[in-house]
Amino acid sequence: MRTILITGQGGTGRTTVAAATALKAAREGTRTLVLGADRTDTLGAALGVPTGATPVEAAPGLTAWRPDAAARFREDLTAFQQRAQTALDLLGASRLDAEEVTPLPGAEELALLRALRDAAMSERYDLLIVDLPPAPQALALLALPEELRRYLRRLLPPERQAARALRPVLGRLAGVPMPAEWLYETAARWDIELAAVEAVVEDRATTVRLVAEPGPAGTDAVRTATTGLALRGLSVDALVASRVLPGATNDTWLAALAAQQRKALDEWQETYALHEVPHLGHDPRGVHDLAALPVPGVNQAPPPVEWPVVDQLADDGVLVWHIPLPGAIREELDLIRRGDELVVTAGQFRRIVPLPSALRRCTVAGAALREGELRVRFAPDPDLWPRTR
Repeated sequence: MRTILITGQGGTGRTTVAAATALKAAREGTRTLVLGADRTDTLGAALGVPTGATPVEAAPGLTAWRPDAAARFREDLTAFQQRAQTALDLLGASRLDAEEVTPLPGAEELALLRALRDAAMSERYDLLIVDLPPAPQALALLALPEELRRYLRRLLPPERQAARALRPVLGRLAGVPMPAEWLYETAARWDIELAAVEAVVEDRATTVRLVAEPGPAGTDAVRTATTGLALRGLSVDALVASRVLPGATNDTWLAALAAQQRKALDEWQETYALHEVPHLGHDPRGVHDLAALPVPGVNQAPPPVEWPVVDQLADDGVLVWHIPLPGAIREELDLIRRGDELVVTAGQFRRIVPLPSALRRCTVAGAALREGELRVRFAPDPDLWPRTR
C-alpha cells in the first residue's frame, strides 16, 4: 500500500491539501483512507463530513478517520493496572477508574501512530493519506517509534530475558526485587508494535508531501523540514505551494504580496517538484471545493533516500559515508561517534543511527558538507580490519 505523509508550514492549509489529495485519488478509483491528527475536526470541516473515532465514508471510495486518543489511552491504562496488580497492591496504590482518566501529553501522537499501523496492515485500502501536524511536530512524531525502541532496548535488553530462571536468586543476592515477568512481556509487546509503525514509516512506498505558502516564512519552513526529513531517511515527492494569489491585479497591496509569492515560487521551482494551488478566495469546504483544487496526483513513489558507503580505500585509504542533508547549514552540524553508532545533529534535529558493519571497524577521519550532502570519512582500524597477504 502507498502511504503519503502530508506536513509542512503551520496554518497553510495542510488538512485541505490532504483531503483534496485523498478525494482526487478516490475519484480515480483508488481505495483511499485519510487519517486526521487534529484534536478538532478540521478534516471533517474540509470534507464536509464529520469525522471521529469510527471511520466514515466521506465520498465513494474515500474513508476518513480521526482516532480517539482518549479512548485508547483509557484502554492502555486499564490494561497496565491489570498487569501490575500485584505491585500496585504491595504499594497500597489506589486504582484509577476509566471514567476519571484523561489523556496525558503524547497520547494523541501514540494514537495516530497506532492508527497508521492498523491502516497499513489492513487490506481494505490501496492508499493511505496521513494529515500530520506542522513539520517540527510531525518530525518528532515520526521519530518516536525508533527512539522508543532504542530506549526499550537499553533499559530492558531482550537478552536479559534469557536469565528469567535466575532472577529470584539474583534478587536475593542484590537485596532488591528483579523486574517482574510482565514488565519484560510488556516491553516485548511494545517493541513489536513500535517496529510495525517504524516499518510503515521507513517503507519504500512511503513518501512525504510538503505544504507551504510561498514567501520568506514558507521558504524557511520548507528548508528546515527538508533537512529534518532527509535526516530520517524520508523522501519528499512534491512541494505544494498553497494559497497562491493571481499575478494580475489592480490592488497595490495584493500585487506586492503576489510578487513576493512569485519570487519564492521561482526559487522553489529550481529545487523541488513544485505544484501550485491557487487561493479560492475562501476556505474550501466540502467535496465540490476540494475537487476545484489542482493538487498533484498520486503517482509512483520516488526513489528512496539512500545513504551509500563509497569505497575509496585504493585512492585515499578511507571509506566515505554519504548522508544526504539538503538545506543543512555547516555551522549547525555536529557529529559524535558513540560505539557502533553515530549521533548526527542538524540544527534542531538529531538522530542516532547504527553504523554499517564495515564502518564499525573504522575510526572517523573527518567530515565535510558538500552540495547538500554530509560526507563522513572513515579510516580502517589496523587492529580490527582484515589484513591481506
